[in-house]
Amino acid sequence: MTIKVGERLPEAALSQMTPKGPRPVKVSEFFAKKTVLLFAVPGAFTPTCSERHLPGYMDHAEAILAKGADVIACLSVNDAFVMGAWAKERGAAESIAMLADGNGDFTKALGLEMDASSFGMGTRSRRYAMIVEDGVVKHLEEEPNPAQATVSGAEHMLGLLD
Repeated sequence: MTIKVGERLPEAALSQMTPKGPRPVKVSEFFAKKTVLLFAVPGAFTPTCSERHLPGYMDHAEAILAKGADVIACLSVNDAFVMGAWAKERGAAESIAMLADGNGDFTKALGLEMDASSFGMGTRSRRYAMIVEDGVVKHLEEEPNPAQATVSGAEHMLGLLD
């Protein structure tokens, strides 16, 4: 069952790359007492994710933060090393918190997983974006086609911020 607007995010262990290596991130702590614009991608370094989804958030980061988000975060069912390398390669580390859901536990708990086995990728995250206030989902936009980044894109989500 997919998480709904008004529901609290489930607890899960994510990770984030730091200069000292991967750091554990508890969902309850990361999303506490702030507004987070979280967008999820099926895979780091994949075409739509690298060419449209992530760059859109980088381009609009200043406006998103000015309009009320405290943090912009990108989540993928990848490990922290891959997310760190992707952030470095794309120059995203300064504006986007790159969160790794290595085992897909958070993604599964949200009900937002997809089977990408036909592409040799196993279970991955669907492409979506959500605005989360103090751990509670305020807006959730899921892409009907994972090859697109429209309703989960930065411009659309910017319009949903209060």
